[in-house]
Amino acid sequence: MNLKHISHLQDYSNCKLFGLAPDNEEIYCFELTNKNGMRVQLTNYGATLTSLKVPAIDGKLTDVVLGFDNPEDYIASYSLPSGPYFGTTVGRYAGRINKGNFTLNDTTFQLAGNNNGNALHGGNTGFGQKIWDVTDLTDQSVTFHLISENLEENYPGELQVFLTYTLREENELKLEYKATTSEDTIINLTHHSYFNLNGHDSDVLDQEMFIDADTILETNNESIPTGKFTALDGHNFDFRNRKNCPASIDNSFVINSNATIAAQLFSPKNNLKMSVYTDQPSVHIYVGGNCFDILKGKENANYTPVSGICFETQNFPDAPNHSHFPNAVLKKGDEYQQTTIYRFENIN
Repeated sequence: MNLKHISHLQDYSNCKLFGLAPDNEEIYCFELTNKNGMRVQLTNYGATLTSLKVPAIDGKLTDVVLGFDNPEDYIASYSLPSGPYFGTTVGRYAGRINKGNFTLNDTTFQLAGNNNGNALHGGNTGFGQKIWDVTDLTDQSVTFHLISENLEENYPGELQVFLTYTLREENELKLEYKATTSEDTIINLTHHSYFNLNGHDSDVLDQEMFIDADTILETNNESIPTGKFTALDGHNFDFRNRKNCPASIDNSFVINSNATIAAQLFSPKNNLKMSVYTDQPSVHIYVGGNCFDILKGKENANYTPVSGICFETQNFPDAPNHSHFPNAVLKKGDEYQQTTIYRFENIN
């Protein structure tokens, strides 16, 4: 079932026209619901999460992710000096690749240096700026599909990507990624929502964070991994005992191999906690950004550098250039798989 080019999309009660792309291609939004009243809204522009409403204190629904009200604002945000990637699916390669180059099977590939000469989040036009197909839709799940052509953004191989979002009755949003390639390539997909358990129109500084990590990746002054690891004993970013979110952070935490929960966010004010489960080796934590003070978000909210916090579950940035980092190569004939779950509960 490929819904993208079918005119009777509106036959699905949880599907609506969201708006039009500059070339007049239709962009849709989809709403998933569960029996607890949770409501998740997604769009096939970038396979993006636009709204996540969770029952918080007194059962009142709180929208806990930043976003925009229309596709025009999402599209325009990628032209900002430092695009926020609100709620988007990042690919082909999340995070930075040093100087935009890597070698695979004795061939060196040069990617766009879209971040101080380094490659970031897939290049000039990453997966968040693509209109995805929809291959399956129910009241509680939607599957997005994208074909990334061979040598798009100069990555080798035609990549077929499927991403299924499922809203479960346990108040979990489950993300399942699958991908295959026509020739060996590199891949690192992630989800880029900015979470705020107090609501998207407030800030995160009074929320607490837990991360089950003993180390972070050491990086240089351009946020490129050096290949070394920094122990978190006595470090400001040791979140093994929960403490308040920092006002600025852009670091990859190496999740402990025996971790049940990779990370958690707590809002005492809203009596909410979010737990992050993943099969990936790291969670990249990001707060900040230099374009936010000029951003009007959905419902006319003013977004600032501390309006939200990202929990990007992924492989290590620049892994193709470090042989001791986890493998980032997807071989022809193999399947990339990744699962991440964001679970929401009341603290008490």
